[in-house]
Amino acid sequence: MDADPPADTVERLRDGMAQDVLSFPLTSFHADGSLDLDGFRTYLAGQLVTNPGALFPACGTGEFSALDEDEYGQVVAAAVEVAAGRVPVIAGTGYGYAQALRFAHIAEDAGSRRTPRPAALPQQGPQDGLVEQLRRIAEGTRLPLVAYQRDHVTYDAETVRRIAAIPGAIGLKDGHSDLDRLQRSTLAAPDGFLFFNGAPTAELQARAYATVGIPAYSSAVHAFAPEIANAFFQALSAGDDSRVDKLLADFYVPFVELRDRRPGYAVSLVKAAARLRGRTVGPVRPPLTDPTPVDLADLEALLTTGLNLIGATR
Repeated sequence: MDADPPADTVERLRDGMAQDVLSFPLTSFHADGSLDLDGFRTYLAGQLVTNPGALFPACGTGEFSALDEDEYGQVVAAAVEVAAGRVPVIAGTGYGYAQALRFAHIAEDAGSRRTPRPAALPQQGPQDGLVEQLRRIAEGTRLPLVAYQRDHVTYDAETVRRIAAIPGAIGLKDGHSDLDRLQRSTLAAPDGFLFFNGAPTAELQARAYATVGIPAYSSAVHAFAPEIANAFFQALSAGDDSRVDKLLADFYVPFVELRDRRPGYAVSLVKAAARLRGRTVGPVRPPLTDPTPVDLADLEALLTTGLNLIGATR
């Protein structure tokens, strides 16, 4: 199966980004921690009903680092199967370039016709080395590539220009929220190069990112409450500042405060909220842990508040 040309992928992603948030689905596990593909397919079908701009399986929210290669291939294949061409499917890759390339090849074999992107790359290195790492990944796969900066991986503006010149590199996802650096990067990149707001609970920074030309963002909230995520996106797109502020103050800020109580809650809280809504996602895998009873009760109350804000129910 040939991959779509990068230009086609860029166009589909741009259209999707204008339509709605980018969905980062959870990976479903059984109670014993084994992969639950049937549950994952059921969960994905529910996510796709809400028409996300694109689907990013096996990424950070999907516990990429907890999947072995075989499981990764099964998850990507299931996502491609369920999506059935309705939205772009972007599979996560990561680690050093050799292992990242291995995951990209697995994504190709699994039928992904869209974009592999590096998940958090743990290796530190100079800008030249980071560019070379991405170049080797891009040269080794027929799938187009979206780079990702977060934690201690940061690209300066000149590096972003060089990344954009790599054949097959089509965009950059940012998790740093350094608007000065991002503005320099968007100005250095050529027209058509895509930028994504990938900050944790990206809705808090969505307005700020838009001011430097990056309106597209990923939404962890979409993984458990797409109604809330879509309502926020629509209010933001319409310039309804009062509704945006209300959702931020009464739901998103309290969610971030709850998320910050314990390491790993950026994923385990999202998964717990999905379970509260009856989604077939199961537990997290170690080293992540499920929320404490107190935090789970607070999460349940906050979820009810958020749904009430938009006139929805559990």
